[in-house]
Formats: sequence, C-alpha cells, structure tokens
Amino acid sequence: MHAWLSRRIAWAANDLTAETFARALLSIDRFSDDREGTALPWLLGIARHVLLETVRQDRIETRARERLGLPLDLAVDDGFSEVEERLSPRRALERQLDALPPGEREALKLRVVDELPYDELAGRLDIRPAAARLRVSRALRRLAHTVPQEET
Repeated sequence: MHAWLSRRIAWAANDLTAETFARALLSIDRFSDDREGTALPWLLGIARHVLLETVRQDRIETRARERLGLPLDLAVDDGFSEVEERLSPRRALERQLDALPPGEREALKLRVVDELPYDELAGRLDIRPAAARLRVSRALRRLAHTVPQEET
C-alpha cells in the first residue's frame, strides 16, 4: 500500500497510508471478500479515493495561496531549520561527534554503539586494549566539555 502511494505522491505517502487503513477500519462492515481472501483491491480502492481527495485539496489550497499572494512553497525556510538544528539535542550531539578526532570517534562508536569489549575494539582498530580505553576515555571527556550541564 505504502509503495503504491509513494509512486504517486511520495511526500504524503506515510500520511495517506495511515488514512487509508483508518478508513478501511471504519468501513470494514462494507467489505465483501470477492477475491477469495485478499482485501488488496478493496484497500487500493480506498487508497485511490484518499489520494484523489488529497490532490484536490492541494489544488484548492494552492489556488487560494496564489490569490492571496502567499508563498506557494510552504517549506520556505526563513532560518527556522537553523534554529531547529541548534535546539535539537540529536543534531548537536552529531556535530560534537563529527568534531572528534577520527580515531576517538571510531573507538567511541565501537564501544558505545556497537557495545564491543575493549579487547575486540582494540583488535578492530589494530591497537592495544590500553590505547582503546584511552581513546574512548578522551572522546567521552571531550564530549563532556561540549555538552551543556543541567543545573540541579
């Protein structure tokens, strides 16, 4: 269902898939099994109606924006994405991880994300276990200095 909708209107496929199944659930009592066990034709019919309604609504909204002189592209940035990125803890962490020296970043990834023991981590990086511990420790220390601490 999602793939079918994605090929037609990719930017809204997730929402339209959810809407299709919601409408199917609401009208399940009208479903008749004419295809011997498959509801796909019925679901695709619902999806087609949901898709057509969405396209019609988008056209109406576009014409209204044109008449009112509003921007047609609702994704006009105006700097909001930069603010969002600065406020996003995940993006901030990604920037801080990217700023780590490559050896420390890789050691930290193998230890924290992949949960490798230090011996295996050292083998993958072709270093001694003590050096692996040192790299992870340095990476964590650098991150601790860049992450704002909450006051208690």
